Amino acid sequence: MDLIERIISRKAKIGVIGLGYVGLPLVIRFCEEGFPVTGFDIDDEKVKKLNKGESYIRHIPSARVKELRKKRAFMATSDYSLLRDADCIIICVPTPLKKNREPDLSYVENTADEIAKYLRKGQLVSLESTTYPGTTREVLLPKFEQKGLKAGKDFCLVFSPEREDPGNPNFTTKNIPKVVGGITPQCRKAGEALYKQIVMRVVVVSSPEAAEFTKLLENIFRSVNIALVNELKMLCHRMDIDIWEVIAASATKPFGFMPFYPGPGLGGHCIPIDPFYLSWKAREYEFNTHFIELAGEVNTGMPDYIVTRVCDALNAQKRCVKDAKILILGVAYKKDTDDIRESPALEIIDILRNKGAKVDYHDPFIPVASGMRRYPHIFMKSVPLTDRNLRKYDCVIIVTDHSQYNYRRIVKNSRLVIDTRNATKNIKSKKIVKA
Repeated sequence: MDLIERIISRKAKIGVIGLGYVGLPLVIRFCEEGFPVTGFDIDDEKVKKLNKGESYIRHIPSARVKELRKKRAFMATSDYSLLRDADCIIICVPTPLKKNREPDLSYVENTADEIAKYLRKGQLVSLESTTYPGTTREVLLPKFEQKGLKAGKDFCLVFSPEREDPGNPNFTTKNIPKVVGGITPQCRKAGEALYKQIVMRVVVVSSPEAAEFTKLLENIFRSVNIALVNELKMLCHRMDIDIWEVIAASATKPFGFMPFYPGPGLGGHCIPIDPFYLSWKAREYEFNTHFIELAGEVNTGMPDYIVTRVCDALNAQKRCVKDAKILILGVAYKKDTDDIRESPALEIIDILRNKGAKVDYHDPFIPVASGMRRYPHIFMKSVPLTDRNLRKYDCVIIVTDHSQYNYRRIVKNSRLVIDTRNATKNIKSKKIVKA
């Protein structure tokens, strides 16, 4: 039985490398369709939790993982030698940036080296990690062919960008279309067959490079438009115009306009990072990506701008930012999630602390916040959001507009509220300052 037949008959064994916000939903989706799945991760704590039936991602309930373990449909491991048993291997590892905004492919390369050790005839490898056009062909393919195996003949290699929107109940792994590009036509057919089993629509493109570029375009589109409204927000503040009112009015136009909203800065693993993968690759072709660089400058400058607004608001109350008690509401990068990756809240906390402020935070989904790679010195615990606590702070900053927050109660009990998300749009109070 060949690979595609094994996939269609659900006899193919699936291996997913990287069990985070992308990998774990994939594991569950393949299990739902009757595939046996092994999850691989270098984090032994994640492996132990999953094998106990415990989830560490808020929107994936532990009961779901426990059910899969009970049915023996899934197991997690850090033993990469088990890759030889998988028919289809899917890579979902991080692709961060280095300090100089160059791609850090160390996770992808290390994973590819492990796969290469155990790669055999009849396997399919799919890279889902966001990266620059050419990664699949230039980085993975040589590693996999070094032992004499040929792509399209002995094994298949494709790129299929992840598309996840954590916290959005309307879009799941099943109903988000999947783009697939293969090294050869046979690779493309195998990749299409694999993803057709778990998603409602597969979009086939001509090459891995086209698929890689697709993911970058999606996120660059958002980055540039968010930068535009962030810049206009700053202008509106100077002109004493409400940018949120302007956006709402513009959005009534039934054609030619798509609303984007300003905020305290970009967060998550995609938009703050992915555009720079393309701008880095473009330099190889002596091409300057002006829009990407400019959007990056505007968006990365937003935390500084928010802090400036905080300082001005405190000054207006004859209060200095030094020694001021400040409460950050929400450190997740996105509302109603527990995802803190690249969150602008961390930078805002860091800037305020450097100015001498005493900073606490509250987030209903993140009991403990660490600054991870960028801010290793930040380690904080969420404080209770009581009326008494609110009253003791000189300033409360709404960074993440979680639905659980009672904004009327927050405004009522706070001395000063800096709203970066328009969360208090229906509340009239002189205590509120939009930022």
